[in-house]
Amino acid sequence: MKLPSRHIIILLIVSLTALFGYQVYWLSGLYKSRYQSDESLINVSLQMADFAEIMERVKTLRSEGDLHGSVTIAQGWSNAGKQTKVRTDSVVVNNDGTRTIKVTTIKTEKSEDSISASASSYAVSSPGEMSSAYQIGLHQGIDNISKPNPAVLDSILMERLASYEVNAPHRLLMLSGADTLAVVSTQGYTPSSRAKDFDLSYGEEGEGKIYRLTMEPLTLVILRKMAGVIAASLVLFLILAFSFWFLIHTMLKQKSLEEMKSDFTNNITHELKTPVAVAYAANDALLNFDAGNDPEKRREYLEISQAQLEKLEGMIEQILSMSMESRKTFELRRETIELEPLLQKLSEQHRLSAGKPCDIHIDVEDDLVLDADSFHLSNILSNLIDNAIKYSGESVRIDITAKATDEGVEIRVRDNGIGIAPDKQKHIFEKFYRVPTGNIHDVKGYGLGLYYARTMAEKHGGSLSVTSAPGKGSEFVLSL
Repeated sequence: MKLPSRHIIILLIVSLTALFGYQVYWLSGLYKSRYQSDESLINVSLQMADFAEIMERVKTLRSEGDLHGSVTIAQGWSNAGKQTKVRTDSVVVNNDGTRTIKVTTIKTEKSEDSISASASSYAVSSPGEMSSAYQIGLHQGIDNISKPNPAVLDSILMERLASYEVNAPHRLLMLSGADTLAVVSTQGYTPSSRAKDFDLSYGEEGEGKIYRLTMEPLTLVILRKMAGVIAASLVLFLILAFSFWFLIHTMLKQKSLEEMKSDFTNNITHELKTPVAVAYAANDALLNFDAGNDPEKRREYLEISQAQLEKLEGMIEQILSMSMESRKTFELRRETIELEPLLQKLSEQHRLSAGKPCDIHIDVEDDLVLDADSFHLSNILSNLIDNAIKYSGESVRIDITAKATDEGVEIRVRDNGIGIAPDKQKHIFEKFYRVPTGNIHDVKGYGLGLYYARTMAEKHGGSLSVTSAPGKGSEFVLSL
């Protein structure tokens, strides 16, 4: 079943819209996924930066062993010296089958007269909680000996985030309960109402010891990281959109071509019938009405038949020329042509066959000649003059001028006819196209004349253009 063009176009538009919607949905899902991933990355990076900052302090304490004694970070227990230890006491199986790991932090503190030790225990049920408990245990031990350095933590954190292309203004607070112990911030940055906080506890539950990283939404960061994917999707969509547009354009053009071919068939049938009917009538008069016995009548009817046969030959030649041109087998037979005699002959023929007052003025430079195919040049000029006569009122004035130029010869055919609307001018040289003529229904033609004229002009290495305005006539310029 053959679908109407309108339904096919609607189907293509719906398909393109669906593809665009799917791309938007997919990109939106990717954006959300990367957003969540980067937020998780910030939390992990904050924890890792805190651990790295602790290790920096441990490294410093070890380098100052003479002043502080030894500092050990290990599992187990020892009475030797000043140290912090984190150990796993036990694994408890709960009633519901889950496992809880009990982590104990041992701290030692040294004063002038004595050494004291204290212990804290945490129950954790996942590797993540164990890691946090272990890190808090390190803080409890190391912070008593060396105070945290938020500036170092911030530097490590930003370097880590930069390696993941997460670059955004930020502020880092070191909090203890309601007190702000330290602030490290990007210069000039003030958090907006949309800014998000990322917290990391570095003390026991209830102490309120928190590192709070504040950053603006990662929208621009994510979009910048997705720029390649977005650009590729956009290019793909534009290619698909262009392909769909080209397909629709081709379909509409094919439909228009089918309609023009149908009109051409109808028009050419009538056009071919006219000279055949006239020649038949003249021949019938000669055979059946004794017109052949009258020399003047015989000559008149023979001239009528000759003119109609020449007209018929011209139409057939144009159609054959178009067919040959499309097969790229067409060749011109060039010769030197005197323009003025040719134009005079053509103008006289059209005056006699115009059927209305026709005033044709010819102005050609002296001795102007042209190297061209005589037959096709005559057809080109004949088509231009014929159109000027057809598309005019009850009378017409045609001015034909020809002069030599630097590029060759320029021939202008100007009339005072009905003119051509601007939106129609770009189509008049298309095959089978005929300008709608409103109330003028008696204009004959089959839509090949101007197409033929321009094609032959281009075959000669020249061009054919038009300047026109409704009600002010038209001027065709033939350059060869």
